Amino acid sequence: MSLFGAINTAISGLGAQSTAFGNISEDVANSQTVGFKRVDTNFVNYLTTSTPTENEPGSVVATPDYVNNVQGTITQTDNPLGMAIAGQGFFAVSQATSDVNNVPTFSPQQYYTRAGDFTMNAAGYLVNSAGNYLNGWSVNPATGVADQNALTPIQVSQSTYNPVATSSVTLAANLPATPATGTATTASPLSSDITVYDSLGTAHTVTLNWTQNTTGDWNVQVSAADNTTGTTDLGAADVQFGSVSGNAVADGTIGSVAASATDPGTVTTSSFSAGQPATLTFDVNFGTGSQAITVNLGDYGGTNGVTQYAGTTYSLRGLTQNGIPPGSFSGVTTQSNGDVVVNYDNGQSRTIAQIPIVTFNAPDALQSQNGQAFTATTDSGTPLATTASTNGAGNIVTGSVEGSNVDIATEFSSLIVAQQAYSANAKVVTTADQMLQTTLSMMT
Repeated sequence: MSLFGAINTAISGLGAQSTAFGNISEDVANSQTVGFKRVDTNFVNYLTTSTPTENEPGSVVATPDYVNNVQGTITQTDNPLGMAIAGQGFFAVSQATSDVNNVPTFSPQQYYTRAGDFTMNAAGYLVNSAGNYLNGWSVNPATGVADQNALTPIQVSQSTYNPVATSSVTLAANLPATPATGTATTASPLSSDITVYDSLGTAHTVTLNWTQNTTGDWNVQVSAADNTTGTTDLGAADVQFGSVSGNAVADGTIGSVAASATDPGTVTTSSFSAGQPATLTFDVNFGTGSQAITVNLGDYGGTNGVTQYAGTTYSLRGLTQNGIPPGSFSGVTTQSNGDVVVNYDNGQSRTIAQIPIVTFNAPDALQSQNGQAFTATTDSGTPLATTASTNGAGNIVTGSVEGSNVDIATEFSSLIVAQQAYSANAKVVTTADQMLQTTLSMMT
């Protein structure tokens, strides 16, 4: 009869509103949880009988409405490893299952999260406040290319940066056409001091002494005070400019480099080829074995290196070398393209991993897990890991975190509605009970 149907329907309404109240309480409780995604409530009606002439009360069921694709507020943080995603997508993370000899093992299940408050733990892993380990693509240190075939937990090594011995020096300078002191043959040498490194990362000084023979013709003598074999004089070369060189190059540009006939030492030079590098190479030993260093003076006929133009003084425009002293770990940072960069106190840096953004066709269909994490489902679609800002993926905002997408005002409004609906359903139950008691009393 309808009285019993009314009671059953009202009781189902009490259950549905109780479920809605639970979702609201979870949302309110997590209004300050980083990366939390709110859960709204959908109400679904189920019929008992419904025809043009008859309608029996049915029931109502509350189902969760996951709101995973609505972004929370992004705020800056003083955590340099904090990251937020502006737009669609999730960070890929792993959960540790055990620890063997201080080495964590991870669940094969892949998780996804928007909680980007990552920090580096004692083992060097990037972990968020929920204990999830950030995954990324490893980067080949030789090529700098990310391996996009596998996602693994990112671990930062705090080892030292190995030194690199100098093998190449690039010099850009202008030699004066008319030196300020003396005559061409008695002028004081113009010097370029170059700091180079041996295989142990120890710094040494190599000096290039330039002396003008005649206009357009210079002698460059190479010396190293720390050379442990023979003398400090490593040899010399004759550098000729413009038409003096006998080659078709513009005035003031290098046309010829040749080892000195009187002091060749260990110096060798490159032969003339228009537009190709003009170099001299010398061998030096700083106590760690023979070390060949090539000095690039620019291109033959070019103005990108050493030139001889008007002036009375030597003008150094640039001096670089590829040697690196040893360096200690000084910190790790992330970049907007997802690169994880380790920095060292010798001024060097190394990219060790790249963080992808994982997108889904239906992110609201992801299954919620502990710690603001999600797992993929059949309805969510296949996860697609891609570089940030490509293929619809959002941008990575460094030094920031994404807050909860819960709006307190909206939740309180929903709370009032749920409370009133619960009271109304309870009133229906008590009223139906009273009517039933009246019906029963008629039979006595």
